[in-house]
Amino acid sequence: MESPRWHVCRSAAEVQERAAAWIGAAAREAISARGAFHVVLAGGETPRGAYEGLRDLGTDWRAWHIWFGDERCLVADDSRRNSRMAGEALLDHVPIPLAQVHAIRAELGAEQAAAEYCLALAGEPEFDLVLLGLGEDGHAASLFPGGEWGERPDAPDALAVRAAPKPPAERVSLSARRLGRTQRALFLVTGVGKHGAVRAWRSGSRLPAASICPPGGVDVLVEQICIEG
Repeated sequence: MESPRWHVCRSAAEVQERAAAWIGAAAREAISARGAFHVVLAGGETPRGAYEGLRDLGTDWRAWHIWFGDERCLVADDSRRNSRMAGEALLDHVPIPLAQVHAIRAELGAEQAAAEYCLALAGEPEFDLVLLGLGEDGHAASLFPGGEWGERPDAPDALAVRAAPKPPAERVSLSARRLGRTQRALFLVTGVGKHGAVRAWRSGSRLPAASICPPGGVDVLVEQICIEG
């Protein structure tokens, strides 16, 4: 297993700025090579600034295909939904065809929504870029310590999460196996509260974040305070 490549940034703003540049470069390469860009968006507040920084990107938005790493089982317009945040930050401002924005219909409940997302992903190619965050407990997407991560070769593409340790307890998450089917995986990590998780990951501890293992390894844009504590 290849070790993560750590890219230390002086501030959260630098993490977001570099992430936006990373996403733009991945889009250009994928569209040039294959005519399409399949990207998995992360939720939470850390990537919001990166998404906002993409609004004026010179790109063929018609070639973008949007997927989500996880979603909270809340009503569709709840402000805590990852799809709602991504819409406010980016998707509502750019002309990506609606049919190419693949929201997780988590309002249906974890089981039904996970099964539906598995069907949506069936036959789809590997992703071009997967964006992820890192929780204070080492979780990524909605793969939490003590829960199912979906690492096995026969793991489904999407998992129903019923007992997340932070609310809401019911969620849907792509499995570690499916998140690892990507050309690139990029973690965005900010905030002093992530220091313990970063230290554990760098020391080789078994964390959900470390279970995501694309063939090319992962890159981590990490705020300096997360390293120094």
